Order: sequence, then C-alpha cells, then structure tokens
Amino acid sequence: MATGKTHDKLNRVRCLVFFAVALAVVTVFAAPPPTATIIPAPREMTVTGGECWARKPPKLVKVSSIPPEGYELSVTTNGVTIRHLDDAGAYYANMTLFHCGRYDAKEKCKVYPCLEIKDSPKFRWRGVHFDDARHFFGKEVVKRTLEQMSWFKFNVFHWHLTDDQSWTLEIPEFPELVKYGDEWITRNDQKPRTFGEKVGPFYYTANDVKEILAYAKARHITVVPEIEFPGHFLCVLCAYPEFACHPEEIYKRNRQPVSRGVLNEVMCVGNPEAIRFVEKVLDYVCELFPSEVIHIGGDECPRKMWKTCPKCQAFIEREGLRGVEEIQPWLTRHFVEYLAKKGRRTIGWDEIFVDSANQNAQGNAFTAMLPKTTMGMCWRNHGAGALAANKGYEIVRCPTSHCYFDYRQGLAEDPYIYIGGNLPLARVYQFDPLTGVEESARDNVIGGQCCNWTSHTWNRYDMEWKLWPRGFALAEVLWTYPDPAKRDFSEFSARAAEYRRRLISSHINCAPLK
Repeated sequence: MATGKTHDKLNRVRCLVFFAVALAVVTVFAAPPPTATIIPAPREMTVTGGECWARKPPKLVKVSSIPPEGYELSVTTNGVTIRHLDDAGAYYANMTLFHCGRYDAKEKCKVYPCLEIKDSPKFRWRGVHFDDARHFFGKEVVKRTLEQMSWFKFNVFHWHLTDDQSWTLEIPEFPELVKYGDEWITRNDQKPRTFGEKVGPFYYTANDVKEILAYAKARHITVVPEIEFPGHFLCVLCAYPEFACHPEEIYKRNRQPVSRGVLNEVMCVGNPEAIRFVEKVLDYVCELFPSEVIHIGGDECPRKMWKTCPKCQAFIEREGLRGVEEIQPWLTRHFVEYLAKKGRRTIGWDEIFVDSANQNAQGNAFTAMLPKTTMGMCWRNHGAGALAANKGYEIVRCPTSHCYFDYRQGLAEDPYIYIGGNLPLARVYQFDPLTGVEESARDNVIGGQCCNWTSHTWNRYDMEWKLWPRGFALAEVLWTYPDPAKRDFSEFSARAAEYRRRLISSHINCAPLK
C-alpha cells in the first residue's frame, strides 16, 4: 500500500499525464488536419495514417494510362512517389504536396501526411482573365498573379491587352499605338493613381512578354493574348484615325480619347488598310506568343458608323452582304481563316456566334456559321454558350452570373469599388459549366474562367481581394467538378477559411469569406 508521500507523487504524475493528454487532444482538434487546405479537392483521396519525413525529392514514375495533367500520389513513411503522364501532372502533384505539407525547421525537411491520391482535371481550360487595358499593372503584378494561379491548378492566363481605353503591347511597326493608346487615367474623368505607384510607361515590350511567358511556362500556364476588334477599338483609332469610318471626327478631337457614348467609332471594315493593319498586328502576336489559341475579342460592337460609312456600304455591296449585320460575321470568318494558316485557333466572345441585335430574351439566336475550329468565350448567359456547344463549337464559359469578379462579393465590410452585380463566394461555388448543354455535346465545353474588368481595380491589392477567395471556388469547380446537386459549401468553406489564413500570412490581400 502506498505511503502518503508516494500517493502524492503518483497523483502529480497522473495530473501531468492528464494535462499532456488533454493538450494533445486540444492540439488535434484545434489545428486542422494537414489535408484540410487542399484546394481544389483531389478526385480520390485516402489518408492512411502516419507521417512521411521527406528528406529526399519525390520519386517520379511516368505512366501512360494516367490522363493529361493527372497524377497519382503515394505518400508512405518510406517516401513520396508521383506517377504521371506529363510534366504538368508531376507539377500538380507537387502543388498538392505543397498544400498539405509542413516544414520542420529542426529536421530541415518537409513533413507530409501518409495518403494515396488519384487526381485529374475535369476541364482543360481553367482560366483567369487579366485586364491590363483599363488599368495597367505591369509585369511584376502579372507574375505575382501567375504564381498564385499555379497554387490552385489554374492553367490559362487570358491576357486582355487592348481595349477602347488603352493599347498595352508594343508593336514595332506601329509605334503610335503606345504613344496615343495611353492609359485610362489620362482620360478627362479619371482619378490619378494612388499609393505613390510608378506611373508609366503603360505598355509591355517584347522582352517583357518573353519574361512573362517563361515565368508562366515554368508553372504550366498558357498565356492567351487578346487583341480587340472590330469594336473596343478606340485606342487604335486615336493612334491611326485613318482606320475609322469617320476619321475626321478623330482628328477634330486632336486624337484625344473620348467616351464610347460620345463616339461610337469602330474599325472601318470597308478600308482594306484597316484589315491589313489587324493582320500585321496578329502576325506579330503570333511571332511573340506560342499559344495555339489567339483571342480576337468581337464583343459589343456598335454598327451605327457602318450604316453611314461610304466605304462600309461599298464593302457590303461588293461582298454581296445583306446589310451591316453581316459585316462582323464576314470579318470573323476572315480572321479565323487567316490565323488557321498560321496554325492557330481563334477564340472570341460569344457575340461572334450570337447576333446581339436580333437575339431573343435568352440570347438564343445563332447567325454566324463559322468553321468548327472556332472557339467561343461565353459571358452573357448560359443560353448562348449552350447553343454554341450544342452546335459543335468548343466553348469556354465565364457567365456574369457566376464568373465576373468585378461584381460585389456581398461582404459586410468592403473597402473596394466594383462595377456592379452581386457575386458572393457561395454563388461561385454553384457554377456549373455544363448547364443547358446536351449530353452528346458536353465534351465541347472545355472549361471556364473568371473575369475582372479593371475599371475600378487599381493595383495588386484590390486585384487580389477580388480574386481570392472566390478563385478557390472556381478552381475546385473546374478541376474537381463536384456533383452540382451534392456540393457541400460548408465543407468547402472550412478548407477555404484555412487557406485564406495562409494567403494572409503570405501578405496576399485575400478577402474574408463573408
């Protein structure tokens, strides 16, 4: 029988053991499991228990049966093995390890939970649209965005380089573009930049582009350039008024940019030199960018000037067109064929397929029978995108209802300015790119992307705020594509909240979830 002193000693030991166990329990339940921050969620994952202290790089094994960009990840106490078909698959496996691992400073190695994963993307186009024309951000912000994209397995950077507001790509043969195609802030009603940011020059040189392309390639991101025409063309007309239907109007304003509402000028399709100008620009773009896909814009083109332009009216008669409504379809076909000769595919906003003047309430009018190699980027509604896909065209979906990140986030406190609308995180997670598409045509939906038109996005701080955490949701929809009828937003939110803490600790301006 224990003495009183021995009894007290045993009690102290029991108390120490109790508190040690309690602390361990609190630690287990307070800290998220290491797999709680994997975004997008792997398609198949089993946590097998234990940890791997990775003192050597993963073993890479090529396997022909694994889908493109897919991987199989095996983490055991003995090490890490990555099975993959291509380099992108190996890269994404390492991104998954990056999400679920921790670094042990004492042992100077990464520590991973033991698990088995089989994973591959649902969609091959997982994009982020970057508007450099409404505000110029510069290559450091571009590279920062590319880096963040890569963490969540986005693989397409849609680079919007030109618009009414500015022209941001130096074209050596047309130096006036970056001289007169100045940035939005020089317009009469715009405020100057804040936070003491460097002002100008507001364009990218060939060397800038090559640096960005190399940075993107290392992260398995394709850069798709966009050159806007025949609408959203004012910056060109300020530099080269002779390409306008009514150049005297441009000269009268001394080449100063003006509002579209004041001047509905567009590319004069009846001027062969204007068409040749676009051809030369695209020649240079194709030399600079290796992307198979080139974006030609094509959205929101007003036709008012074509109706009163003698050259465009003569063009209609010469080409046997029925009226101004057939000018843009003719132009689109011309450049689809022109780029095809260079081994490139053309993508444009859904107006290249759908006649905005004659569509019904759902946008279901189809007027331009383009070659089936043409791709559509469908932003206005689900009806237009579904119709194009059902007719055999490959499409990328980015409807305003779910993908426009320049819309408000529904936050209780939000210091940033938005264009309009309301797009909270939960609604992004509801996005279904296959809405309205016939079963037999679903392979024509190659993916989706978010868009942020930067009229009110001034710098990387509000760029990041608007992209994250909504980008988490879009990444998971496009990679994992959880069953739309069974998506668990609460479970997703728990992972998003944990990863938001990581971004904040990395000095990334990530918005709150609500």
